[in-house]
Amino acid sequence: MPAQDFSPRRLPLRRMPATPWARQEPTWRGASPALISAALKRALARPSGNWYVLAAADEITAGRPFGRVVAGTEVVAWRTSDGALHAAPGACPHLGAPLCRGAVKGDDLVCRWHGLALGPEGLPGWDPFPVHDDGVLAWVRLDAAGGEEPLPEPVLPRRPEARTAIAAVAAMAGRCEPEDVVANRLDPWHGSWFHPYSFVGLRVTEAPKDPDPQEDRFVVEVSFKVAGNWGVPVRAAFTCPEPRTVVMHIIEGEGAGSAVETHATPLGVDDRGVPRTAVIEATIASSERTGFLLARRIAPAVRPFMRLAARRLWRDDLAYAERRYTLRTSGRWPG
Repeated sequence: MPAQDFSPRRLPLRRMPATPWARQEPTWRGASPALISAALKRALARPSGNWYVLAAADEITAGRPFGRVVAGTEVVAWRTSDGALHAAPGACPHLGAPLCRGAVKGDDLVCRWHGLALGPEGLPGWDPFPVHDDGVLAWVRLDAAGGEEPLPEPVLPRRPEARTAIAAVAAMAGRCEPEDVVANRLDPWHGSWFHPYSFVGLRVTEAPKDPDPQEDRFVVEVSFKVAGNWGVPVRAAFTCPEPRTVVMHIIEGEGAGSAVETHATPLGVDDRGVPRTAVIEATIASSERTGFLLARRIAPAVRPFMRLAARRLWRDDLAYAERRYTLRTSGRWPG
């Protein structure tokens, strides 16, 4: 397959070769199970500082508590009158009522069961968790669950400047563990085969083959499908800054500098004891094109389409991650 053309043009669309799905170049030789497994092992060994993505930052709004179980820990989050993010144990320290069903009055979280007001400073036996709001995602630090040396803030990937970007966050959950989600993203070879509705002509041009690579990343050339045989070609790099995050940066082509962050947040186990993991994916798009300035002005109308595209991909990929978990835990995993 010839190399992609990333040179600037007035219109970013290119006509892609009309290759039937079954006549694509097979990619299974490149997708070595040992290579993917080694990359996953290195990713899982990186420090997280016990930080977990809780939700999209704009999902936690003023005047309303937000609740989620993270790594088996019930968490409630809210914003004080100055907009600052706070999080704490989700059970009321009085009689265990769910604080996510409470109310926010001023800076306090008020339990609806007996009216106990709980402030950001906490109470004996009810200690708030460290939080971080990066403007796109809300993070919570759970030292008891993580068991690592704590870090003062999460390990954040490089992003476009907020003033020049559109950010959208999509979330889904599946029956698997975070490593199954991360492993899925560390296999870029499946893109054109498994997602032909989104990707055309995917080619992996760089993969970390050394036991201890200097730069642990995968680089791909691919076209994001727009309609028919028309697509937008880019060169993108996949890296893991911490054990539950895989980031795709566009390094050449349309939207260079844009990032897609895939975060895998462990939730807990279901009633059958099977672990559940949330995939929280942040797409931060940026472009120097004049037309992108218009898109930024109508960002509220653009974001639903960005979320829809992410969810479509993850409906398929979560099914694969769930299958990987089932095979792995039953001793039938081939990798």
